[in-house]
Amino acid sequence: MSSFAFCKNLTRNRTSLLNFTALKKGHRIMNKNPQRFTITAALPYTNGPIHIGHLAGVYVPADIYSRFLRMQGHDVAFVCGSDEHGVPITIKAKKEGVTPQDVVDKYNGIIKKSFEDFGVSFDNYSRTSGKTHHDTASAFFKKMYEDGKFIEETTKQLYDEEAGQFLADRFVTGTCPKCGNEEAYGDQCESCGTSLNATDLINPKSAITGAVPTLKETRHWFLPLDQYEDFLKEWILKGHKADWKSNVYGQVKSWIDDGLRARAVTRDLDWGIPVPVEGGDGKVLYVWFDAPIGYISSTKEWAEREGKDWEPYWKDENTKLVHFIGKDNIVFHCIIFPVMLKAHGEFILPENVPANEFLNLEGKKLSTSKNWAVWLHEYLEDFPDQQDVLRYVLTANAPETKDNDFTWKDFQARNNNELVAIFGNFINRVVVLTNKYYNGIVPEPGTYSEVDEKTVAELKAYPSVIASSIERYRFREAQGELMNLARLGNKYLADEEPWKLIKTDEERVKTIMYVALQIASALSIISEPFLPFTSAKLKKMLNHVDENSDNTPDWDIIGTKEALIPAGHQIGKAELLFSKIEDEQMEKQLEKLEATKTANAMKDQKAEPQKEIATFEDFTKMDLRVGTIIEAEKMPKTKKLMVLKVDTGIDKRTVVSGIAEHFKAEDIIGKKVTVLVNLAPRKLRGVESEGMILMTENAEGKLVFVNPDEDGVKSGTTIN
Repeated sequence: MSSFAFCKNLTRNRTSLLNFTALKKGHRIMNKNPQRFTITAALPYTNGPIHIGHLAGVYVPADIYSRFLRMQGHDVAFVCGSDEHGVPITIKAKKEGVTPQDVVDKYNGIIKKSFEDFGVSFDNYSRTSGKTHHDTASAFFKKMYEDGKFIEETTKQLYDEEAGQFLADRFVTGTCPKCGNEEAYGDQCESCGTSLNATDLINPKSAITGAVPTLKETRHWFLPLDQYEDFLKEWILKGHKADWKSNVYGQVKSWIDDGLRARAVTRDLDWGIPVPVEGGDGKVLYVWFDAPIGYISSTKEWAEREGKDWEPYWKDENTKLVHFIGKDNIVFHCIIFPVMLKAHGEFILPENVPANEFLNLEGKKLSTSKNWAVWLHEYLEDFPDQQDVLRYVLTANAPETKDNDFTWKDFQARNNNELVAIFGNFINRVVVLTNKYYNGIVPEPGTYSEVDEKTVAELKAYPSVIASSIERYRFREAQGELMNLARLGNKYLADEEPWKLIKTDEERVKTIMYVALQIASALSIISEPFLPFTSAKLKKMLNHVDENSDNTPDWDIIGTKEALIPAGHQIGKAELLFSKIEDEQMEKQLEKLEATKTANAMKDQKAEPQKEIATFEDFTKMDLRVGTIIEAEKMPKTKKLMVLKVDTGIDKRTVVSGIAEHFKAEDIIGKKVTVLVNLAPRKLRGVESEGMILMTENAEGKLVFVNPDEDGVKSGTTIN
């Protein structure tokens, strides 16, 4: 019986194992055998660092896929780079009083180092502010211009007379015509998500000077997307209906069904790539046009460094091009960039764009501007040498078909209950027992039992099972199968109990440990795309030696090689692959988020409208004094009321105040407060209150005293 035939009859009968049937028939990589792969990851925008939403949506799945392809022996170019042009960067520079170059230099450094420390295996990481990119994007535009692919129009755009410049969409704010949000941008309302033009805004104003803009004529070049609708319908709606993710296909279909319109490829701005044709003075390429060309320029840099020809990676039909992006980039990578490539005429089109949905944080949408995020560079500082824990959790919670949520509680649970208790526990058992029984030397096995044969057969099927999931961009499913292999090892040891048998059947234990070591060795290999640091550490622990004399790709040796780790091989000592994460570490992260939440609430807090005008005579009637609380007691059978005895300096009086839900009685005795002493007495629940304590609310809605607590301020002092 073949390994696969046996696996089909296992009681677990996992769906992913059944998918191996397609692989046995030769249907791999969409029925194609490409000579090379060009893998792109969305260019991160350099107005802030990388956070977990970026990682889960783009960079972790892209890295898994690229590492997997290399392990299969494929020719891979995995490219990315910093997106360094556009209005948000100029806005940030103006606010900080620096140049746009200063901004992008700062964040490019943070982003690049974070990726390197996190182990993202880019073959090249570029910058769109670099010369190679400027030259590449300029040449791309000029060819399309010379081939007559653009239309030229004069339109009216908003202009700031005080600043003396046209206002790009993000330089305009106003009221959204759809939902009434008074802080909508000129390209989109972040409250309701509606796409806008700057001229759609009600009561627009300049984000530079605050002035009301005027309309002024300007000339620009446009990409006529509507002329490519038939091409897009044929290529995507018919050609990729079966293999593209439903969330990607659905969004593209919606855009096409609504009708495409010409889109400007240039804008009036001084930061970006200058328009390289006559009449382009004072204009730059629109960032959405120049940024995706960054994939091409990054490939050029890599090829030049490696002594390769870059063109086959972008122009040869035997190349498979795959874009990894988040859902907010679908329209650019599935409609606009393909139209650019088609119009240019020399480039291949992407075979797939496996965009993910959004990852939320503790139930709220991630936000760079509001600092509601787990930043990668901070994570690497707070959790040193635990890159793989974050990679694992983000893949396990990957928003592959719908938005998903990251919580620190789940992060802790997956580390402690899965990585430590399953993967780490199995490896530790195997290595410790091998050193204990055989001084770290792999024992010679005896005759396999039926259990041994079944276990080894299932082990050999796993690479194909995991490959099937990865090739269909189901990384969460693939990682789940990796963990199932660790579970197989744990179950095998638990069922065979070598620690008991060693007393009665030493020969049988040799076979058990030999089989367990084969599983451990397999884990060291196929964990690499998902957990590269763990893989390297485990290979070192097992003293793993690459003996592929027949040039069999690493991924395939598990299914083809008789022994992954041979008898007589010396392994090293046990080391912990993963460590338990304690509650205190999680509390620290949650406190950080709470501080952010409070800061945002303070920032967003708006003052209540002014009340009706009071005359000076009205004000002078109020007798405000500093008082000291000398007694405090919660009123029985009420939630809010507290009975206070206050020394006003002129007497000691009772004041009933609705503060019991916010303060404990014992905590406020001795507290100086502001008291309105000439308020007419009023009975509350049978207790006469002779005044009012002045209170306000903080950003969280908690009551706080209007505080006269300064040294030298005595009870009875009047407040003028």
